[in-house]
Amino acid sequence: MFLILGKMGILIFIGLLWRIIKPDGLDADHTRRVLASVVFNLLLPALVFLTLMSQDLGVDSLKMMAFGVGIILFGIILGLVMGKTFKIPPAKLGGVVLGVGFANITYLGLPLLEHLYGPMARAIIVHLDIFASLPMVLTFGLMIARHYGDSVPSDRLPFKPLLLNPPLLSAALAGALKCASIELPSSVQTFLEPLAEAVAPLMLITLGLSLNGRAMHWHQVPLGVAVMIAKLVIAPLFGLWLGWNLGFRGDLLAALVLESAMPSMIFGVVYCDRYRLDGSFYAFSVLLTTLGAILTLPLWREAVTQLPHLLTLSSTP
Repeated sequence: MFLILGKMGILIFIGLLWRIIKPDGLDADHTRRVLASVVFNLLLPALVFLTLMSQDLGVDSLKMMAFGVGIILFGIILGLVMGKTFKIPPAKLGGVVLGVGFANITYLGLPLLEHLYGPMARAIIVHLDIFASLPMVLTFGLMIARHYGDSVPSDRLPFKPLLLNPPLLSAALAGALKCASIELPSSVQTFLEPLAEAVAPLMLITLGLSLNGRAMHWHQVPLGVAVMIAKLVIAPLFGLWLGWNLGFRGDLLAALVLESAMPSMIFGVVYCDRYRLDGSFYAFSVLLTTLGAILTLPLWREAVTQLPHLLTLSSTP
């Protein structure tokens, strides 16, 4: 797994290097916004559409959505408990709750799971991100940012992005076609497949473009470490418990636990900027949890792999 993370790290490093070199005078933030827009509005909808057209929605689909919502709600509650324990000021607490509650499910999770588990990864990502995390980010995440930050006066339709959302619209189209028993023509699949394949590498480069070492401030280290422990240790423990009790086993359980162990989502930076939360601390949390995940993700995979063996030993008289 370290080899896989190393290969992914090369693409992330390209994004970091771009921030320093600025090829053709293109700064990292502008390039990141362009790439993220291409991925979100074109490539990711293609991946969602292809994945759902090839999947049969059943009980496991509903359980994966429940898992996604469950780990987010647990993270939000955990962040609120941290705020009460450490008496964190509101502008910083909003970033803590967003950072602990929402994970980088797709940008880092999709490439990693595709390397480890193959085609199954796409279905997991679609159920966890498009049907669970994304709606939660655009509703609960937005409400958290507005509550702890400063609401924008012109923000009259705060949930409009949930209604005009390319990946969700793509999922709705796929669902409608499946309900109508309409098969996807091979020519359409051939056209969309290269777009879907481009999602993972571009996401990793975008992740590198998003990491900013200038956000590091030593006085934020103690709280940043607390967020890292909550996100990379406590949240996956809950994810393991939840996934096991929902009946998941084997590679599917391992993949779900790895998703619950992903670092803080990058999109929170947008909420911090828009609602005047402590963006510097949030960016530091993203950087810290991303670096920490390089060490913790292999450990979590090994732990879940060994879990059946440990349970067998514990049940042996």
